[in-house]
Amino acid sequence: MSKTTRGVVLTLIGGACWGFAGTCAKFLMDSYAVDPVWLVCVRQLTASVLFLAYAAAVPGERVHLHDLARTRMGGVAGVVTMVLTALCMMANSCGYVVTINITNAATATVLQTLGLVVLMVYACVVARRRPRRRELAGLVLALGGTFLLATGGDPTKLSMPAAGLAWGIFTGVTYALYTAVPAKALERWGSPVVNGVAMLISGLILAVASRPWEAVPSFDAVGLAWLAIIIVVGTFLAFALYLQGVRDLGPLRASMLGTSEPISATVFSVLWLGTAFAPADIVGFAMIIVMVYLMA
Repeated sequence: MSKTTRGVVLTLIGGACWGFAGTCAKFLMDSYAVDPVWLVCVRQLTASVLFLAYAAAVPGERVHLHDLARTRMGGVAGVVTMVLTALCMMANSCGYVVTINITNAATATVLQTLGLVVLMVYACVVARRRPRRRELAGLVLALGGTFLLATGGDPTKLSMPAAGLAWGIFTGVTYALYTAVPAKALERWGSPVVNGVAMLISGLILAVASRPWEAVPSFDAVGLAWLAIIIVVGTFLAFALYLQGVRDLGPLRASMLGTSEPISATVFSVLWLGTAFAPADIVGFAMIIVMVYLMA
């Protein structure tokens, strides 16, 4: 298998794992009355252990982990960046799971990609330039797709709960912040270390705030298995596969193939949970996915 072929396969699988995790989260919340914040807290804490263990085991990442510890996260500026990254991650993760709980995994995943519009506006402001034609076309598609998802094509009413739309937009904004804030930290310490530390911090903050040990859901073996799948497959493995895809293909091509996430979330929602989508929803999904290609 060539490097390019491997990159394509791993990136597609990684995106599909993310989409599958969203559907698993919806299943747990519907079938076991799992609180969204509880789910995010447990996922962040356990996944942080996996990320940091991976960083400690891989020689190339171990150097970054040692540097982080030796410099105490790069001093005050590094600590501030890491804490802000953790807060953005926490807000994005909670917003995403709450949106799934109110709507469904496919809608939440698609709305999260609207963060690319925020990033485009930010890039234009920083560079003091006007949006390019592709970016303007992407903006029009994003607005049009969101309109169809929110109204079903009828501007006189909402086809989804207003809270779901609000949380979905919030998830897109926090996704943009989570992407932009740790840029320098990622260059210095790499994704496994930064994600591991940020997840640990955000998980501890949520643990103090929500006390997850006081409200443990009544899981049976099946519920525990799906929780483990969300953590291992939908968080750690998805990240590892996507990261390898970025290394093989470069960030541009990998981000385009990452659109398998909303597609897989839609497929799994329909086939597994029996979620029904109106034609306007499908068109809205398609418009936002095309927007991702134009923004890349």
